Amino acid sequence: MLKVLITAIRQTVYTDLMAQYENPIEHACDILQGQRWISVNAQRPEGLCPSAWESMRLYVESLAQGKGNFFDGWMRNPMSAMISCNDGFRPLSFYIEAIEEESGTDKEKEK
Repeated sequence: MLKVLITAIRQTVYTDLMAQYENPIEHACDILQGQRWISVNAQRPEGLCPSAWESMRLYVESLAQGKGNFFDGWMRNPMSAMISCNDGFRPLSFYIEAIEEESGTDKEKEK
């Protein structure tokens, strides 16, 4: 199974929608632009927002299994996807990409 690198790329904030529809909240999201996680065995990495994970989980699972090319060539790198969390007021975009797992021969070379 491949590991999947998850990178927080950009957050957008819709203050007009927040003012019109959202109940004021003090704390919404701890994720910072540029923050990274690695999913191992298609599991949610520690520290990644559970709600954001649910937005990307199926893509991460597919990439971890070596499947990609979502929507017939959507991404330049077919083993990647750009996914946003489901917060309609302050969506955060994540770039997710399959990365190589260390092979047994590579581990032996390090010894």
